[in-house]
Amino acid sequence: MENLLSGYRRFRHTVWPSRRERFEALAKLGQKPETLVIACSDSRVDPAMVFDVGPGELFIVRNVANLVPPYEEDTAFHGTSAAIEFAVRVLGVRNIIVMGHAMCGGIHALLHPASAERLDFMSSWVEIAAEARDRVLACEPVEEEQQTLCELEAIKLSLRNLMTFRWIASRVNEGSLTLHGTSFDIRTGVLSRLNDAGDFVPAE
Repeated sequence: MENLLSGYRRFRHTVWPSRRERFEALAKLGQKPETLVIACSDSRVDPAMVFDVGPGELFIVRNVANLVPPYEEDTAFHGTSAAIEFAVRVLGVRNIIVMGHAMCGGIHALLHPASAERLDFMSSWVEIAAEARDRVLACEPVEEEQQTLCELEAIKLSLRNLMTFRWIASRVNEGSLTLHGTSFDIRTGVLSRLNDAGDFVPAE
């Protein structure tokens, strides 16, 4: 904890003074980000750092394996869906980015269920992407490629699941909202984007 408090003190003495006006404007006028990023909780992947943006520019939702569940109307807890709804229906974001990454532990648990058996919630959560896993394994890739392929297929599945939210689909169809898929390789620092052909290509 002490290292975090030391970081806070550096923030107060160096970052805060230079960005005070920005924070004061955000406090007075409220947030108006144009982009929602749905990213993984992995500590090695920071969307704000990757996109080099400041406070107020991104609305970020993070969960294990950057998954979007399909739209469901029930009384269960829907933390990810609630955050998506707030970003779209209240803040009016114009872009949604599903941002996956290499070496994702959630995708590893999806491919190797035994690794998460002792955990209370992981197994059922990553099963949201069961279709992505099954699609990859049906192609019988070599084991070394399964992880990467499943990470990319899970991004595509989350994008399809976003379209099951009627207020997302309507905005996409009218052109006021655009969906994007990206994957960040923490080994190389390269961000890849999903193109219209269904392939991930370097954004550079």
